[in-house]
Formats: sequence, C-alpha cells, structure tokens
Amino acid sequence: MKRPGTRNRMKYLLFFFFFKARIKTARRRVVMASLYLGTGQLEQELVDCMEEALRRSQENSDDPDLKVTILLDYTRGSRGQTNSRTMLLPLLQRFVSQMRVSLYHTPDLRGLLRLLVPERFNETIGVQHIKVYLFDDSVIISGANLSDSYFTNRQDRYVLLENCSEVADFFSDLVDAVGDVSLQLQPDDSVTVQEGMVHPYNGNRQDFSVAARKRIMEVVNTAHVRQQLLNGSAGSEDDGMSEGEEEEDTWVFPLVQMKPLGIQVDEQVTQRLLNGAGPDSTVFLTSGYFNLTRAYMRLVLGAGASYRILTASPEVNGFFGAKGVAGAIPAAYTHIARQFYDQVRRLGQQERVHLHEYQRSQWTFHAKGLWYYLQGQDRPCLTLIGSPNFGYRSVHRDLEAQIAIVTENEELQSQLQEEQEILYQRSSEVSGSTFERPDRHVKLWVKLVTPLIKNFF
Repeated sequence: MKRPGTRNRMKYLLFFFFFKARIKTARRRVVMASLYLGTGQLEQELVDCMEEALRRSQENSDDPDLKVTILLDYTRGSRGQTNSRTMLLPLLQRFVSQMRVSLYHTPDLRGLLRLLVPERFNETIGVQHIKVYLFDDSVIISGANLSDSYFTNRQDRYVLLENCSEVADFFSDLVDAVGDVSLQLQPDDSVTVQEGMVHPYNGNRQDFSVAARKRIMEVVNTAHVRQQLLNGSAGSEDDGMSEGEEEEDTWVFPLVQMKPLGIQVDEQVTQRLLNGAGPDSTVFLTSGYFNLTRAYMRLVLGAGASYRILTASPEVNGFFGAKGVAGAIPAAYTHIARQFYDQVRRLGQQERVHLHEYQRSQWTFHAKGLWYYLQGQDRPCLTLIGSPNFGYRSVHRDLEAQIAIVTENEELQSQLQEEQEILYQRSSEVSGSTFERPDRHVKLWVKLVTPLIKNFF
C-alpha cells in the first residue's frame, strides 16, 4: 500500500483541476459521496467532465464500461428549483446503464415532522454527510462538499491515498451499501426504493434501521475479516523478508458513524483515543463548528494530554452573514465556545487546554480532524481526517466516515505536521478578553435558544 499524501497545500482551484483530471483518466469507476453537488459553473464543469468520460467509455470497446456512482443527501440535494438532482439528470438519462445516483433520506424525518419542517431547515434532522471521492483504486478522503466554495475560498482538508485498492474497495462498497438503503434517482426525476428495501420515511422506522444496519455492517465486517486474513498471511518473525520487500510503516483504518442506524464505530474509537491521550502528549483538534459532545468534552477536560482546539472565528463561520435565523448561528457558536472556555478556567485547565480561532479574510473555515503527538515527539504519529465535526450531529444524527492514519514514516509525519502548522498559523489564541469585545456580544435570545437547538447544527 502506498503511503497517503496530504494535498491541502495546493491552491484550491488546482485541486479542482486535479479532480477533473482524475475523472478523465478513470477507467473502471468513479465514486462520489457528498452532502450535495452545487449548481454553479465549476460544478457544471465536473458534470461535463463525467459526461465526457462516460461517452469515451462507450465509444472505446477495448476498455470496460466506466461506472459512475454518486451518493448525496436527499433533503440537501433536492432543495430549490435548480439542485443536485437537476444537475445530474441529463447524465442519468443518457447513461442509465453506467450511472447510479442515490439520495439518502434519514428515517428520522417522517410523518408530521416531514410536513412541517421548512425545506431550508429539514436537513437539521439528519443527513448523508460522508465525503469520499474515488477514482479506480485511488481515493480522496475529505470534509469538503462538491461545491464551488470548497474549490476556491473555503478552508478544508484533503488526503489522497494513491493506488490503495483495499481502502478504495472498502469505500466503494460502503457507498454502494448506503446507496442500497437510499432512494434511487430515476431519469424522470422521480425516486424509487431498491427492491426488497424498507422505505426510509413511509416504512416502519425500526424495520428500516435494522435492514440498513445489516446491509452496511456487511461491508464493515467483511473489511474486518479481510484485514485479519491479511494479518494472518503475513510472514512470521522467523520467515524473514524477501529481497526488495519493505516493512510497512503506515496503516489506514476506516471509521464509520451512523447512529440512527445503530452504527457507532467512529464514536467508540474517538473516545478511546481521547481517553488514552497520555500526559505530556499533545492533541491538535479542529472543527469548523465547535460544539463538542458532552462525552468528548468530559474526556478533553479530564485527560492528561495538552489540547489545542481550533475552530472558526465568527467572521469565517460558514453561516456568517446568512439571512434570517441562520445568521445568528455564528453567535450561538461564540456562546458555546465561551461556555467551554469558562469551564476550562473554572477547572484550572487553562495551561493544558487552549482554544484557537481561525481567521482569514474572504475565506470560510470548514477543516476538521485531529493530530496526535506522542510525548517528546515533534511530529504527529496519527491523524483523523474525514467528515465528522466531533459534535452532537456528527455522533447522533448524520452518516459520517473518516480514516485514522497511523504512521512511523518520518516524511509523512512531516507532511502532516506541516498541514497542522499551516492551519494554526492563521489562528489566534482565545483569551478572556476575546469574549468581551463588542463584536462578540451575544444577544440574550441567542443565549436562551442555544441550549434548545445546539443538537441540530
């Protein structure tokens, strides 16, 4: 397995062109899982690029048919007159045998709730939030959506695992499994349920969750068994190594979190990691939306490790300047951050737990993940990267996936260190005076409402 390399040093538009180039050169499969596909010019270029690749595959009889599999969230992908569905329909109509578009619908949005919650807010109940982009045997793990802002001025993280067939197969199978329990987009813009599957919001809630969990855990358990077989087939210490064979120094562990379906692998691993972070080790943790679960917060405040937590300043929060109630969300996050900061001070933990805010003019901040530095080490040996934000939604409401990369390779450790440092260089540490500034004033109604709605954003 080749070592994964970080790619967030690229200028983001270069990443966009990289993305297009991989679609053009894919021969067997393109798999994309995202919250949604945007509707701007750059997104249309991606769709045109997929069309070109599919047409080429049809015309070239020497190559196997290229398959394009797309997984999006139903609520976000269906919002408005022009949306993810309308962007993809021409492709689906023309390449029906090579194209699959699945729209996951949470089983928690049903009945009267589904009728009453406005379209703009229905995604707060739960969404498909996995961000995986796969081209043949290479896979990009990210927290970024397929939207123009992520290609231009929205700070996120991207890791490319090049020619890693085992990891690529796992995520391809995972997307297929989630697709099987999702609604299938048809060429006439209708949606259908896969044969034999329970309808996500018209069918019985418990029956859907049981069936969906069974299908998805088939993938998770198969990957676990495959890894055991690989470990079992490895040579013993007495076998030696064949000439030219290199000892592995990097391991990749996929982590899945789908609490509405009874799957909580990522939560369990993250808790063990936070709980096991020893004294004098250092954890750098980032989230675009700082809203740690009570369990994660308790572990951070009770651990021995030093924590440096990076989140968005109000001006680079994705909701800054939004219309209506959504425009108050940055203030709600400020209120949550102040409560956390005050708790750190009350517990006398301010020398060990530090809060930072990302600042960058004309940009928004969406990076999430974790870097773990062992005691006495100046480079991280582990990183988490993917879609989870470490908040209530990530743990309890949405479908999430990320990977843990554990490495002894010094070059890769240096790349991960550089990635972490670049993010924190654009930040400033929070102090008590930060929350006393006039621009950080939080209105009383926001303070009163935040405890009631903090589990929905």
